[in-house]
Amino acid sequence: MQIPISKFDAISQQTIQLREPVLGDGAQMWRIAEDSRVLDTNSSYAYLLWCRDFPDTSIVAEIDGEIAGFVIGYTRPAWPRILFVWQVAVDQPHRGHGLGVDMLDALLESAAARGVTQLETTIAPDNPASVAMFASLARRRGAALTRTTLFTADQFPGGHQPEDLYRITPVTTQEEWR
Repeated sequence: MQIPISKFDAISQQTIQLREPVLGDGAQMWRIAEDSRVLDTNSSYAYLLWCRDFPDTSIVAEIDGEIAGFVIGYTRPAWPRILFVWQVAVDQPHRGHGLGVDMLDALLESAAARGVTQLETTIAPDNPASVAMFASLARRRGAALTRTTLFTADQFPGGHQPEDLYRITPVTTQEEWR
């Protein structure tokens, strides 16, 4: 299912295309994740597989033929009404304009139309920007945002921060929440 959305950003004076990722986007997505210095960077192979296997639960933002950001997610196999968002990334030149929330909003619109009723993501306690982005998304959509502990630091090898589970519910289409 395609998510073709064009949006004109008055600040940057650029047209942003929001769409499902294709295989050719994987390398740019990996570069954005690697350059973020915040995200746990998956292998380049993983981003290629994501583009191939999960395009309907992911989205990219394209500006002037280049990927400016992405959201990768999947529906949980045992709970197909839950969309788990794995990563949200916006390339450095495009940060601070709400692109992350715009991508999440478009992805949730598509997912809600397919029956998704909840969004889940994990966020480390030292990442207030991600917490703020998901809180903004929940407010925009009139949904509740809850937080619980999912993985403690001692469950990770190699000194990883704990990860809290954030859940946004209900996920509905714009028609339903406006």
